[in-house]
Amino acid sequence: MSTTTRYTGVAIALHWVIAAMLIGMVFYAWHMEDLKHALFAGEDVSIGEVQFAYNAHKTTGLLVLFLSLARLAWRLTHPGPGLPDGMTRWEQLAATGTHWAFYAIMIGMPLGGLIAASAAEPPTLLFNNPDLVLPKLPVPQTEGFQSISASLHGAGGWAIFVLTGLHVAAALKHQFINKDGLMARMIPFLKG
Repeated sequence: MSTTTRYTGVAIALHWVIAAMLIGMVFYAWHMEDLKHALFAGEDVSIGEVQFAYNAHKTTGLLVLFLSLARLAWRLTHPGPGLPDGMTRWEQLAATGTHWAFYAIMIGMPLGGLIAASAAEPPTLLFNNPDLVLPKLPVPQTEGFQSISASLHGAGGWAIFVLTGLHVAAALKHQFINKDGLMARMIPFLKG
């Protein structure tokens, strides 16, 4: 595979950084929930630890949002290589649909988290700095709205895992069954 059929270095870097951040954020969210439950159960966890964890998650989520918007802008201005020859119509639709679903989740998850955070009582401190309070969005300040928006945001974590599983399975199929060098487009050290 020639270098003209690879993604650009910027696209590759954004792909791997955002992928690691998204997956890491889901695991970190589970850790945050454990901390919150431990606090409510009277275990040796302080409110400060819980708030620190939530603020770190929200700050990182905003970073994911900005990087994802940058990646989308890069993708729209620097089209990637086309799909490999020999793919059936349903495979082409699945590949295209999965990629656009990833963009939706990469942008939608942070926005959903921002909505849920805006409905919650404690302010969001960017980088856990009390001088950097994130303004709240104009959303209902009710427990019901906050609960629903937080639940939808949490469900997005499962969507990340499903999409990632499909994406990895398809990449492995291309690498080991189709042997079309598709993974070399996004993994610089692989040969096409």
